[in-house]
Amino acid sequence: MIIITHPRRRNRLATLINSPGGISVGIALAQARDNIEAMRGQAMTVIDAGISALEAVPAPATREEAPASLDHAYRAATSVIDAAGPFELFDLCRAAAGLCDLIGAIDPEQPFDWRIVTVHARSLRLLQTLPLEAARERAHILESLSEVIQRKLAQPG
Repeated sequence: MIIITHPRRRNRLATLINSPGGISVGIALAQARDNIEAMRGQAMTVIDAGISALEAVPAPATREEAPASLDHAYRAATSVIDAAGPFELFDLCRAAAGLCDLIGAIDPEQPFDWRIVTVHARSLRLLQTLPLEAARERAHILESLSEVIQRKLAQPG
């Protein structure tokens, strides 16, 4: 029987992790939080721009314009999700994700009720301006948006 052996390479990352002198997990997490927090201002600017873009998307005048308008609305909503997620602004994420879910679930051949986009844009703006302590009001807004989405998804084309 022949056994072929080869020298094993040492993994550089494993060596670094296993060697003393690193920082503790708690310190690393605190540093990561500080690094993310330093970007909060930028994220709030991106969120504001995403909501503004959603507010500015014109309702399609024809059925042919609808896919492009819905695509713009979808991209604006996902930009809000991307910027709000790392800062645990879950109510903004949930509202924007609901709009994305609805846009993704509709039949592109069927007419789309553009008022839904308008309501989501205004709701996102309201959620953005409400203080974090207004938990009851935030929950009511999210519940109302969920009802709108459920009704629209339940409607036959």
